[in-house]
Amino acid sequence: MRAVTTPSPDVDVVLPCLDEAEALPWVLGRIPAGWRALVVDNGSSDGSARIARALGATVLDEPRRGFGAACHTGLTAATAGIVCFCDCDASLDPALLVPFVREVREGRADLVLGRRRPVSRGAWPVRARAGNLALARLLRRRTGLRLHDLGPLRAARREALLALDLTDRRSGYPLEMVVRAADAGWRISEHDVPYLPRTGLSKVTGTWTGTWQAARDMRRVLAGPRAER
Repeated sequence: MRAVTTPSPDVDVVLPCLDEAEALPWVLGRIPAGWRALVVDNGSSDGSARIARALGATVLDEPRRGFGAACHTGLTAATAGIVCFCDCDASLDPALLVPFVREVREGRADLVLGRRRPVSRGAWPVRARAGNLALARLLRRRTGLRLHDLGPLRAARREALLALDLTDRRSGYPLEMVVRAADAGWRISEHDVPYLPRTGLSKVTGTWTGTWQAARDMRRVLAGPRAER
C-alpha cells in the first residue's frame, strides 16, 4: 500500500488560544484554503483544544502561560515558508491575511502588520486604545517607524522570524518582533483592518492586572539594547 502524504501548507497561521471555545468555529472557518491553522492551546479549560481538533486544526499544547510562549511554540512548529499570526477571539478575520501574504511573497515587505480599526465603540476599550497609542509613539521614537498599532494580525517569512531570536514569552512578544525586525533593517508595512468586538473577556485589557503586566513587559522590550544588523 502506498503511503498517503499530506501536502505541505502554503501558509501556517499561528492562533494562540486560551479558553476560546465560542470563537473557534468562526475563526477556523475563515482560514483560507490551502493554509494550515496551528492552534496553540495555552491551558484552556473550556474544551478549546478538542473543538479545534474536531474542526480540522493542528493543535499544539503550550503549558507555560503567556501570549509570547504560545506564539513562539506555533512559530517553531510551523513548516510553511510564510507564517501568519492572528488572535483566536474572533476580533480579527484571518481571511484578511491574504493580501499580507501576497505582499511578503512578492518581496514588497518583510513584515506586514494590521492596523486595527474598530467597527464599533465597544470593539476596543478606551484604556486599551490609549495604551496602544502611547506605545506606538514610543515605538516610533525607538525605531523611527511610522506605525500606529501593534496588533496581532501579521505575516512574515518563517526563517527570517526565527532568525530574530525572540525571547519574550509574555505580552511583549509582538512588540519585540517589530523592534528586532526594525533593528535588522526589515521593510515593515501597515494596513488598516476592521477590528470586531471580541468573543469573551480579554486576558490582557480585560483586567487591570493583565493591563499592568502587559505594560511592564513592553517597557522592558523597549528598554532593551539595539540589535546589530
